[in-house]
Amino acid sequence: MYGKSIRINRWLLPLSWLYGFATGVRNRLFDWGILPSEEFDIPVISVGNLAVGGTGKTPHIEYLIELLQPKYRVAVLSRGYKRKSRGFVLADAQSTASDIGDEPYQIKRKFPDIAVAVDANRRRGIKQLKELLPDLDVILLDDAFQHRYVSPLISIVLTDYNRALHLDKLLPAGRLRESRHELSRADIVIVTKCPADMKPIEFNIISRWLHLFPYQHLYFTTLDYGNLQAVFPQPGTPREIDLSTLSKKSGVMLLTGIANPRPMQQYLARYLTAQEELRYPDHHNFSDSDLHQIANRLASLHGEENYIITTEKDAARLRSAALDEPVKRALYYLPIRVRFMQHNGTSFDTKITDTIYKNRRIKRPRR
Repeated sequence: MYGKSIRINRWLLPLSWLYGFATGVRNRLFDWGILPSEEFDIPVISVGNLAVGGTGKTPHIEYLIELLQPKYRVAVLSRGYKRKSRGFVLADAQSTASDIGDEPYQIKRKFPDIAVAVDANRRRGIKQLKELLPDLDVILLDDAFQHRYVSPLISIVLTDYNRALHLDKLLPAGRLRESRHELSRADIVIVTKCPADMKPIEFNIISRWLHLFPYQHLYFTTLDYGNLQAVFPQPGTPREIDLSTLSKKSGVMLLTGIANPRPMQQYLARYLTAQEELRYPDHHNFSDSDLHQIANRLASLHGEENYIITTEKDAARLRSAALDEPVKRALYYLPIRVRFMQHNGTSFDTKITDTIYKNRRIKRPRR
């Protein structure tokens, strides 16, 4: 059911009102032109959200990369949350999750031919990318809806199906970064992580609750999962595993450090009768004591073949961790990708590609 994960700390509502006043004043200063928003002569697509926590930004960024990369030179610019570096960093083959953050690292590893950069100052980051890579055609801004110093060509806002905007509250009572009325700034709204079997009436109900304007476009996406992939491929162990082939005798532990592992848990429950779970906070940096805990939990499993299943984002951080060999052999990640529902993927693709083509800096796309 839409919005079933909503939890409101009502005793914190007075603080939310103060927070809402501050964010409201800030937004009005941008609306009135007192604080400047800068446009660029290169198509910029912002992918963000109104709420803190995972709404699926990374797989949607990856979807856009796969859509645009065949014809355009694409760059991704993120702030690089929880990285240990500062300022502008352009990723290369030697970059680690500590250098650029786990999500940019995941993107660079999956799409080595595109430019991936991090900078908390998005204006500076765009200017640096344009200077270093003058043949760029489009820049994807990760988690930049609140970064109003940049005025993007297309603003995409994601909202989690499991946390309805109209029921949520501002921080700290709820998880909204700013009022849901600011959704009016978005060109495209995507309701993410929808159940694959959503009924037609629910699409209509959600559409009414969101109260979008005629100029805004609404889409719904769900998550598709692939086969398990070895984080550390080794001789004698399979690089890829079909979940349906896991024996009932297998011991499985789910290891996550993401905001909302529930969709993944529900998917795995289709194949696994029981699973251990070890959960850490979102973007968690694994310490030596964490690694020791993981090794001990793996050793305690009683299956004939034991596996640790983690997310692709967690795998990005675990690749540089000092893991024990048994943990490395047992560690697999579950890849995900987004799928547009109601057969609207073509509509979304066309809107993005047509807008970029009309606003490109070159006469025709690169082939």
